[in-house]
Amino acid sequence: MGTKWKSRIIILFFAFLLTFGTTGVLTFFAVGSTYFNKDYFHTHSFQTEYTNLAWYITMFEFSDFTKEDAKAAIIVTDEDINEHRYRYGDLPEQINNINGQYESRIQEAISSQNQEIADALITERDNKIEDITANFNSDEHVRAKVKKEKEQAVERYFKERESYRSDYVRYSQDFLYYFEEKGTENVFTNINLGNDSIESYMSKQDILFKTNFSFLRENLIHNNVHGYEEILENTIPETIGFIEGEIIVPKSTSSRVYQNYENYKMKQSVVIVYIVAGFIALLLGIFIARKAKATESELAWWRTWYSKLPIDSRIVFLLLTTFGTFISIVLYINQFLYFFDYPQTYGFELIICLIAGSFFMALTIIQGKLIAPELKSRKNIEEQWQKGMIYKTWGELKKLVKNIIESLNEAFLNRSTGTQLFVVLGILFGLGLAASMVFVHPVFFLFYLVLLAVIGIPIVMILVRRVGEFNRIYEKTNELAAGKMGPNLDISGSSILTSLAENINVLKQGVKASQNAQAKSERLKTELITNVSHDLRTPLTSIISYAELLKKEGVSDEDRNAYLEIIDRKSKRLKLLIDDLFEVSKMASGNIELHKDNVDLVQLLQQSFAEYDDKIKESTLLFRFNTPEKPINATVDGQKLWRVFDNLIGNIIKYSLENSRVYINIVEKEGQVEISFKNVSKYELSNNINELFERFKRGDESRNTEGSGLGLAIAKSIIDLHEGTLELDIDGDLFKVTIVLNQ
Repeated sequence: MGTKWKSRIIILFFAFLLTFGTTGVLTFFAVGSTYFNKDYFHTHSFQTEYTNLAWYITMFEFSDFTKEDAKAAIIVTDEDINEHRYRYGDLPEQINNINGQYESRIQEAISSQNQEIADALITERDNKIEDITANFNSDEHVRAKVKKEKEQAVERYFKERESYRSDYVRYSQDFLYYFEEKGTENVFTNINLGNDSIESYMSKQDILFKTNFSFLRENLIHNNVHGYEEILENTIPETIGFIEGEIIVPKSTSSRVYQNYENYKMKQSVVIVYIVAGFIALLLGIFIARKAKATESELAWWRTWYSKLPIDSRIVFLLLTTFGTFISIVLYINQFLYFFDYPQTYGFELIICLIAGSFFMALTIIQGKLIAPELKSRKNIEEQWQKGMIYKTWGELKKLVKNIIESLNEAFLNRSTGTQLFVVLGILFGLGLAASMVFVHPVFFLFYLVLLAVIGIPIVMILVRRVGEFNRIYEKTNELAAGKMGPNLDISGSSILTSLAENINVLKQGVKASQNAQAKSERLKTELITNVSHDLRTPLTSIISYAELLKKEGVSDEDRNAYLEIIDRKSKRLKLLIDDLFEVSKMASGNIELHKDNVDLVQLLQQSFAEYDDKIKESTLLFRFNTPEKPINATVDGQKLWRVFDNLIGNIIKYSLENSRVYINIVEKEGQVEISFKNVSKYELSNNINELFERFKRGDESRNTEGSGLGLAIAKSIIDLHEGTLELDIDGDLFKVTIVLNQ
């Protein structure tokens, strides 16, 4: 019995030494940089104190000028005037900005028939515009405004500086300072010297600490209230010299700094002793652990029941006691730092944390010794883990979830919707009846909980998910009914609702495509009617007008011939438009036949250009032909293909930039013929190439040139009938037509 208790005492003492030693080591790392200084005056905390005092002295002693002095020293430079004048851009930009700020508000007031507010806004806007305009017309106007801004900055400086005065007074009570400006008799001090010199005064004082400080004019400007350097630059005299002196800490028991000094000296001694004791305790604990043999009998008592636990449970207990040890040590260190200031509050808590840490440390050591041999073999770990509760529970849980999912999938995917609904209702009804078993005997309560967990909860989760899917589908159909497309429904799973969501997405895409096609059709129909009306009305109006002129008496023969010439030309123009319209309509409806024959495309192209020989010579265009000397034959309708070339050449002559080059190439490529026309357009071309194939579309949007606007549409229709391709390419103003025909 004595050996058993001796073993327990050794373990507890060993755990206490380790805990205490660990807190000492961690205290060294936590506060070593703070308390391993020569004294308080070498700490960062004190250095911050006298640096702050130097800052306050700069602010209140060396910069001791009045608000009126600062305002009188204000200087407004040309640079200041220009900066204010162009702060928000030039004059037009600022006026536009002001108009933009008020325009919507004025219109809103007018719309609500509130003329009084509208007039007030207009007046306010006009005043601002007048003020901005004056900025650009008068330097004096801007100078006054800039001076006012700087005076406001002076007000803010003094207000902000005054907010630091209480701190300055507090520091002045804890420190003494004496500064002299070299070359002058200016002295800055809070010491009452009387008739003594500073040297005589200092010799009589018991001084704890003193440090030298020196200041230049730049220090007075930059070591002041930040953001007001311009005010200080203008106000602090340029003649100010080199300022040098000392900041002193006298030995005064009422001084806050002296109290901090004494408090630090006491804490430093305690911390050093505690850290040294902690290192000694840690070394002693390690020594006892290596020499102690009596703990084996105590471990044998623990091993009899501890080994019966699964290995995962033992690991969990080990982690819990380790975490308890860590938390206890961390809390101890945090409270140890506050113990000096509040010993009555934190003393008891330190004892509790140390006891708790020792207790958890002892449990951790015991468990570590017991479990360590079993963790040396990986094979043993795997065998023990497979026998553990976590492994078995996880395996059973996966099997249970898999069975539930498989059962529910079979029930919901291989049955009709009605059958699924009745199955779910039957299960829920059965669960409700099973609840009555609880009243038969209390033992059935646990059985009912298991039944709910295995069947009830999964059923409810599936129902909630299905209801959510149904609600999303319902909301989406409402949006579609209201004409809102929105994003597609999310598709997941393979239920009937998922199939329904997929079908709705397909229908939505179809409706969207139909709406786009309908909108495009309506737009094209409107443009077609507008263009046809314009192009037919123009020559018809000329015919009617000149026919009316012919009816008038006294028309000379010369005028009559001129009128008849115009009527004849406009009539032919009208006939051309109508013929082109009929032809493109026939092609669109498919009521046209091709009479194909073996045709030399090179010769056909040359004949087409021969028709325009006079117009080509009259134009300023330079044509460059790249055609082979040998014939290139293809089976085509020569008359229809001549019409294609005629339309393209006519467009080149009408729409090409003057004094530019036109390139025409024809080559054979693997059983095909490629014919290309390239010219530089005189009109700006749309980026949408497909628009040029629309009926009555012209490169001249003003529609002042001759032509029906059907040339490219007819040409593309003819090439399509030949099962070829006609493609357009635009690169800036470069216009290229490429025709590819099968030979």
